[in-house]
Amino acid sequence: MRVVITGFGPFPGAPFNPSAALAKALARRRRPAFADLDRATHVFATTYTSVDRDLPKLITQRPGIVLMFGLAGRRRHVCIETRARNAASILFADAGGRRPQHTVIARGKPAALRGNAPFSALAGATRRAEFPARLSCDAGRYLCNYLYWRALERAGNRKPLVQFVHIPPIGGKPRRKSATKPPPTLAQLLKTAEALLIAVAAASRH
Repeated sequence: MRVVITGFGPFPGAPFNPSAALAKALARRRRPAFADLDRATHVFATTYTSVDRDLPKLITQRPGIVLMFGLAGRRRHVCIETRARNAASILFADAGGRRPQHTVIARGKPAALRGNAPFSALAGATRRAEFPARLSCDAGRYLCNYLYWRALERAGNRKPLVQFVHIPPIGGKPRRKSATKPPPTLAQLLKTAEALLIAVAAASRH
């Protein structure tokens, strides 16, 4: 089974984007559960042009799974996104300085597209991880949401199985004084990502 694992590069306010490092590390992991997975990685430049250019090329490779990671700087948890909103922010520029001209991604389309993965099973699979994942119904209005929308838009007959996952910043001290524990390390996030990939692969086989 071919699996494409993606992350994003830096963007304004985030000179280091751990989603790229996580995607590459997950593709390198050697576990029996991954033996039949042909894993490839792709790091999108954090621009709308990059998504529009590169995503169609990835889909033409006919992957069974597209597992996408992105950074959410204000979140403290790993978030399994359950839907992509037909919404875009005209206030925040991408890494190339471009801002969307409209507040929707696709005019005349639904307000949201629901993902095609078994969300509860994915969240349950991470329960024993140090940073278990939570379900989220709001992927934002920036590049992460845009990529998720475009990927679901292209997924026909539930194939490929598409899932977007937001991760928090890694390492260092808590970003907020009220935080009870420090942000996760890349190694901790990798264990959560492994559990997610195993669960996604199992769902795709059925």
